[in-house]
Amino acid sequence: MKAVMFEAFGARPEIVTVPDPEPDAKGVVIEVGATGVCRSDWHGWMGHDPDITLPHVPGHELAGRVAAVGPDVTRWKVGDRVTVPFVGGCGACPECHAGHQQVCHHQFQPGFTHWGSFAQYVAIAQADLNLVALPDTLSFETAASLGCRFATAFRAVVDQGRTRAGEWVAVHGCGGVGLSALMIARAIGAQTVAIDISDEKLSQAKACGATHTVNATKVQDVVSAVRDISGGGAHVSLDALGHPTTFFNSVMNLRKRGRHVQVGLLLADQATPAAPMARVIGDELEILGSHGMQAHRYDAMLAMIQSSVLDPEKLIGDLITLEASIDALTEMDSFAGVGATVITEF
Repeated sequence: MKAVMFEAFGARPEIVTVPDPEPDAKGVVIEVGATGVCRSDWHGWMGHDPDITLPHVPGHELAGRVAAVGPDVTRWKVGDRVTVPFVGGCGACPECHAGHQQVCHHQFQPGFTHWGSFAQYVAIAQADLNLVALPDTLSFETAASLGCRFATAFRAVVDQGRTRAGEWVAVHGCGGVGLSALMIARAIGAQTVAIDISDEKLSQAKACGATHTVNATKVQDVVSAVRDISGGGAHVSLDALGHPTTFFNSVMNLRKRGRHVQVGLLLADQATPAAPMARVIGDELEILGSHGMQAHRYDAMLAMIQSSVLDPEKLIGDLITLEASIDALTEMDSFAGVGATVITEF
């Protein structure tokens, strides 16, 4: 199969031909119909993820058709249209038994723990537990954006943030996760504030459900701006970028007993940002993480998409070829793109 591969962290990837993957007894191989180019892929390419061994094929936001099935798989057959969460569960640990596959003790992640979906085919283990059936009406490019960005945002806003209608939600960073979070929060009935440094991204945030926007480069104090707009602070605030500044601002712009949800990755020299713990204690704030979403929770999200309450297709930016994904990946730290970049030609 054709795949994008890098042999050293930070070195430019290349298009290579490698053997097709084989399914294990409980797994499948998926023919990739579309796969997103995510900032997490950039972190992996830079060497920020200890699970990656070289040489490596990135890619974890994928959708496609089942191409091969292991002998112990009971729920899936060749030709089924599927997607998969970016975190897969083992099915045997205490967290999996409790339904929390997103924090499985022995989790696997395509594009990190094994070769990913910047390729024509990708192998997925424990298929009966981890695959999600796709409605015929949902395109592969839209479905590919669900596995990391949209599903992570759904869990962050709905399950972790416990957002309710009428509350204020602040979203720091208007990339794919941030735009998804804004759309989901607005669909629930929340008032939303989008914060970014790009007017172009803030314009898209408006189209995706932001009721207010703040350009962080054009205000003296982001925290004060959010608190003024929301009449005292956000009930729920997300750092959808993953940076010490956005983390700090997200915590500080909360009202008393507010909930901060950390969605963006903070890695390498940014992994331990300063936290305003006096404020956390004094105002009884909550600091929560959000790490993907279990396959069994997709039903609620897909139902909202099918009923047109949510429209993740609005979040798609450029559709590109596998060859073009190399530049898209290596230039991701410039934050130049608007919306989700998706590979659709292999």
